[in-house]
Amino acid sequence: MAQADGSIRTLTVDIGGSGVKAMVLDEAGNALTERSRVETPQPPKPTAVIDAIASLAAGQGEFHRVSVGFPGVVRGGVTETAVNLDPDWVGFDLATALSQRLDKPTRVINDADMQGLGAISGKGVELVITLGTGFGSALFLDGKLVPNLEMGHHQFRKEETYEQQLGRAALEKGGQKKWNSRLEKAITSLEHLFNYDYLYIGGGETKKITIELPPNVKIVPNISGLLGGIALWRN
Repeated sequence: MAQADGSIRTLTVDIGGSGVKAMVLDEAGNALTERSRVETPQPPKPTAVIDAIASLAAGQGEFHRVSVGFPGVVRGGVTETAVNLDPDWVGFDLATALSQRLDKPTRVINDADMQGLGAISGKGVELVITLGTGFGSALFLDGKLVPNLEMGHHQFRKEETYEQQLGRAALEKGGQKKWNSRLEKAITSLEHLFNYDYLYIGGGETKKITIELPPNVKIVPNISGLLGGIALWRN
């Protein structure tokens, strides 16, 4: 059931390695509530994370459907990988479990994909990377998502992956200066690899970026990871 004014409200959820966030959007994708956040439960098993989402949902008021961004490969609402969460997520039907818990239709997508949907212009080749606990990625061609890119686990340099070089653990171990130097190399590598028109960088660690970015590279606000949730219901 929609509101008396006919509007449909979407609860959008971003599951991360360190925090779970939620807010409610109107049909145009505008925020209707303040973003709320809780620490990701430890250990971050499915039942504990779903409990956290239900707790956030209870404080967000009325909504009619749910969009979720998840840090891993997602197919048909089922989470296939969860490197920065818990092995119990492999093969877990999150869409069905959350739909039953909240009694609302639920759609689930990779978190970087959802961030990208909230950031892109929809023209040309657009690449999105997220810098947080891990390294997320999403690729769009004229606004169409290329699914399950998961580039973070591909080899980058020195026989290490993008995530091993640019994830939060690498930032904490090597320091901000080394991390920024690696990011600069990654941007050059990705431009040669994808010939993108635009690169968007999101995630909680963007505040640590100190390098000068090329004109076609843009930092997007963390809120994009939630605002992209409305796009899951456009088709």
